[in-house]
Amino acid sequence: MRDEQRDLTLFLHLCETLNFGRTSVDAHVSPATLTRTIQRLEVAAGHRLFDRDPRGVALTAHGRRFREYARSALALWEDYRAGGPEPSALTGSLSLFATVTACQALLPDLLAPLRTAHPGIRLDLRTGDATAALARLAEGDVDAAVSGLPARLPDGLVSRTLVTTDLVLVTAAGSGGDPLAGPFVLPPRGIVRDAAERWLRGRGVRAPAVAAEPDGHEGLLTLVALGCGTGIVPRLVLETSAVADRLAVVPADPAPEPLTVGLCVRRADLRRPLVGALWGTA
Repeated sequence: MRDEQRDLTLFLHLCETLNFGRTSVDAHVSPATLTRTIQRLEVAAGHRLFDRDPRGVALTAHGRRFREYARSALALWEDYRAGGPEPSALTGSLSLFATVTACQALLPDLLAPLRTAHPGIRLDLRTGDATAALARLAEGDVDAAVSGLPARLPDGLVSRTLVTTDLVLVTAAGSGGDPLAGPFVLPPRGIVRDAAERWLRGRGVRAPAVAAEPDGHEGLLTLVALGCGTGIVPRLVLETSAVADRLAVVPADPAPEPLTVGLCVRRADLRRPLVGALWGTA
């Protein structure tokens, strides 16, 4: 970096004097060194920066453009050396879909670095049922989604893991009977429903008694707390639920497979500055 600074400084001095001899004397370098420096910059720029003839030295059009670059580069370097904050020019709106649980448990840590690095970005946060997250992303309704990750993502999407959480069986606190015998309160579709059905099949239950199929894990836990049946939810959801004190975890061996939650975006959108900034801070 020091050599680059020196070269740009010599270039700017020559821009002022338009005299190789005077710049050599003022900068304490030999005429040959100054000539080689300017030639090196011209090779890097891909253009002639000065016109030289018997009448003297003059900046070319490319030389005038390069002068602005040199001034900016040296000013940015001085700002960095002085310890000033890195400027952020990123502005605009970034839409993100997440469940209420993800908003409370994951988004503060996920988005804080983005807000610090790029305060000009406006966050458009949308919430809803977890089963809709990837579909809304794939359809272009949002720029990014925090979602449970299936074994295989839909084509065109990429993900970065945020957390892995157990799937746990829960029942109303103090309820009697065998909670593993059902009936069950399950999501109507999605990754957790698929995992629950695989766990039940592993226990030899292929047609479980299903008491309710509410949209959203929060609604599911409310029905379980009311004694409607045994539920299967991510532990992360249980730990942030307002009805957690009315629920009891049911031991299960083997337990349902854990759920991986990640940040998902469209692969093509990684080239977009706002999406790239979010991806880079995740």
